[in-house]
Amino acid sequence: MEQQTKNRKKAIVLLSGGLDSSTVLAIASESGYECYCLSFQYGQRQQVELEKAKATALQLGAADHLVLSIDLDKIGGSALTGKIAVPKNRSIEEMQSSIPQTYVPGRNTIFLVYAMAWAEVIGACHVFIGVNALDYSGYPDCRPEYLKAFEKMADLATRAGVEQEKALKILAPLLYMTKAEIIKKGLKLGVDYSTTHSCYDPGLAGIACGSCDACLLRLKGFAEAGAVDPLPYSNREL
Repeated sequence: MEQQTKNRKKAIVLLSGGLDSSTVLAIASESGYECYCLSFQYGQRQQVELEKAKATALQLGAADHLVLSIDLDKIGGSALTGKIAVPKNRSIEEMQSSIPQTYVPGRNTIFLVYAMAWAEVIGACHVFIGVNALDYSGYPDCRPEYLKAFEKMADLATRAGVEQEKALKILAPLLYMTKAEIIKKGLKLGVDYSTTHSCYDPGLAGIACGSCDACLLRLKGFAEAGAVDPLPYSNREL
């Protein structure tokens, strides 16, 4: 068993504690990677997602789980880090009509830079991220061309890329999957979705609101997958 572990490829997995990133962790593990999970306290309006991330990393057997702090709330500009209201009860068309208020300026780039640094330190050539181009067409840092551009930058910015010719690969296995397809994949891989969190505006006890974009998309995905979302909601219409 020890020899098998030594032979496994290492990968950084960006783990938010949400449905998507938890599924990505399961996919990476199933694909034979030794997973090093990276989560962030970035000034988001709630802490429950980090608690869920820790539980999921433990459940799915991550080799390590690092939580870093970044004060993006001091920059603001997002409903997730500032005093901007979280959009509620929007249709899918409304969600995709423009870049939503829940977009956090620079977040994915900042996260990927930290992942790039840790990957170089531990000798990993792969970073997994749970971005999805179907949920929010307006998120600029969830597009495939963005991920390709970051890979090119990483090759120019790291010693591993310049001296060792070890190209960093950003893997986004959920990029073109619907939420229902993601959920079906996760259930097949044994993801316990009761240890995940998606809500942008939970109550004081961490209970999901049931009406923000993330909740509505999650509930819609479970319904289309023919499965029951195990999380409680303060307002649940699906």
